[in-house]
Amino acid sequence: MGSSMGALMSLYAVGEYPDIFGGAGCLSTHYPLGEGVILNYLEKYPPSPKKHKIYFDYGTKGLDANYEPYQRKADALMRKKRYKQGKNWITRKFVGDDHSEKSWRGRVAIPLTFFLAK
Repeated sequence: MGSSMGALMSLYAVGEYPDIFGGAGCLSTHYPLGEGVILNYLEKYPPSPKKHKIYFDYGTKGLDANYEPYQRKADALMRKKRYKQGKNWITRKFVGDDHSEKSWRGRVAIPLTFFLAK
């Protein structure tokens, strides 16, 4: 799990090493880096929805205000790859949150619960 560029690394890690990582927690994924190239990578190397969980979130202020168009593409890709919202994939939008540790701290329990709940 990571935030911003760490979220990009989390997606890359689960795509590149699906036998090691069971999921990717992506808070405020910095999609604009490389103009969304991580989405092309995820399209080509998707982890199996039968064995993996993916969590995305983003705010609406600061850098995060730029993420929604990319996240919509990611969500379409998740559906295409047969992920099910709420089961093995979650995307959450946090109105008023920005691209900061303070915002991430306020919502980190959500992905942790998603990944660690039985």
